[in-house]
Amino acid sequence: MAPRILQDKLAILADAAKYDASCASSGGQRRDARRGGLGSSGGSGICHAYTPDGRCISLLKILLTNFCIFDCAYCINRVSSNVERARFTPEEVVSLTLEFYRRNYIEGLFLSSGIVRSADQTMAEMVRIARSLRQDHGFHGYIHLKTIPEASPELIREAGLHADRLSINVELPQDASLRRLAPEKRPQTIRTAMAQVRLETEAAGDRTHTGRKPPRFAPAGQSTQMIVGADGADDVAILDSASRLYSGYRLRRVYYSGFSPIPDASAALPLVKPPLMREHRLYQADWLLRFYGFTAEDIGTAAPGGHLDLQLDPKLAWALQNRALFPVAVNAAPREMLLRVPGFGIRIVERILAARRDRALRVEDLAWMGALVRKARPFIMVPGWSPGALTDAADLRARFAPPPRQLALL
Repeated sequence: MAPRILQDKLAILADAAKYDASCASSGGQRRDARRGGLGSSGGSGICHAYTPDGRCISLLKILLTNFCIFDCAYCINRVSSNVERARFTPEEVVSLTLEFYRRNYIEGLFLSSGIVRSADQTMAEMVRIARSLRQDHGFHGYIHLKTIPEASPELIREAGLHADRLSINVELPQDASLRRLAPEKRPQTIRTAMAQVRLETEAAGDRTHTGRKPPRFAPAGQSTQMIVGADGADDVAILDSASRLYSGYRLRRVYYSGFSPIPDASAALPLVKPPLMREHRLYQADWLLRFYGFTAEDIGTAAPGGHLDLQLDPKLAWALQNRALFPVAVNAAPREMLLRVPGFGIRIVERILAARRDRALRVEDLAWMGALVRKARPFIMVPGWSPGALTDAADLRARFAPPPRQLALL
């Protein structure tokens, strides 16, 4: 078979990378090329494009290779799959990254890979790419490496010295599912690698006994990816797992990736693809965990059968399920309760807290601040407005649910 040209490899390996959830360069160390070098990790001249779930798409997002020695049942690139294969050399990835950046197509590199021969060999090539970009070419753009947990601690450490962010996939929310669907992977190995990244990141923020700061290590922190729908885990179990990951490893993000069954996938996998709306609701619930003081148990009270309401956002669903806590007196309620009011975001709550020191707020003031007043009205009290019986109205949910749609007959 004739060797593949670079354009063919790019087509195959860029498409294969779509199953890896990437992230934006926010949180990384600010570097620029005004004193020499190439690129910038932030500031002027770089345009970011974000998908609705917050993923940054201004990265060259590729796999080093889609060959893999593992046989994970949920992965399109598993060894038993018959997909078209390709493999970049490290030099090709470096060249592509630099050329794409010079053309202003990207702001950095998101690099993942299947495992060829061994985890160490593959991880060593990924580290070689990042090291070459930084040291040989003075590249100051954003680099995100999808780290292989089975690789040696030394390679993971070196990866963090060159990358802005490392991510190590937990794969599935339940250990039993991982052992069943990815028999070559071990949950403990994954957790050990994630713990190493956390410890290395924390150590890089401390000064040594001489007063010097140690070399930076993954300044944008670490993230992980969790596959949704490949096993029987419900949404509450997924969010509970995410909550434990956030607290245990100080992750910046958990990315939820809806599983799409593959034609020759194992019979042990579900046959129904989770709707994109389920993935969207998980991201919304994840936001409540991270910034609004909710717990997975809180969200679970409004998740019948363990699954989030696909018609309503998780905060509104929770409020409808906990109407006894409402209406909230906007001019007196603590911050924690204001954050639970549907239609109030974090910025709105901060504006309310600042403004109510000087005067009693009315509905008009909330609208001027940017609150979604229509959604908030049944759950708040302010001078001139009280919801009365609206909070407990039997048809309140129906007022917010999307109208039914006629399905196409043909």
